Amino acid sequence: MMMTKRRSIGWAAALALGLSLGLAGCDQLGLGGSGKPAFKGVDLTGAEYARSISLSDQDGRSRSLAEFKGKVVVVFFGYTQCPDVCPTTLAELAEVKRMLGQDGEKVQGIFVTVDPERDTAPLLKAYLNSFDPTFVALRGSEEQTKAVAKEFKVFYAKVPGKTPESYTMDHTAASFIFDPQGRVRVFSRYGSGAQALADDIKLLLAERP
Repeated sequence: MMMTKRRSIGWAAALALGLSLGLAGCDQLGLGGSGKPAFKGVDLTGAEYARSISLSDQDGRSRSLAEFKGKVVVVFFGYTQCPDVCPTTLAELAEVKRMLGQDGEKVQGIFVTVDPERDTAPLLKAYLNSFDPTFVALRGSEEQTKAVAKEFKVFYAKVPGKTPESYTMDHTAASFIFDPQGRVRVFSRYGSGAQALADDIKLLLAERP
């Protein structure tokens, strides 16, 4: 009986060790032991919002998320006169594309203005060209902007300045990352850094359809 018990304990220990090694292997693959990618940002897989955008770009063309299928799409809401969050986010995304090498061509940045009153198409075009000429800027009417912000659960509000024209905009400081199938997958908070963003994009690019 003692031998049987010891053998049972031995097999149990071996099985536990094998399972722990298996889980460690999953972690190394970025699966977190649950079969799901271990994103650095907030996992939005299965979310029933942030599903669509239909606005005009900096060249006046109507654009939608559907046309970017096949790429990882990073959507950020902001405005051109933003002093820090917006330029930092766009600069980091441009850096991520460089970090990814050839895979950077599979990443599409989309900037949605929450200040269509001042952000004209020519201004948006010049602004994004200073970061990456492949980035797309989207703008709409006040009503369209509100509708898109509601779809993405994004907050924005005008903050009065010393003059009517010198106002600023409070807004959600985060990016929404879509997989190549066009599904929103990650909420990447501002301040996470270029490496965290690059890691999440790599996971999405490595997924099988």
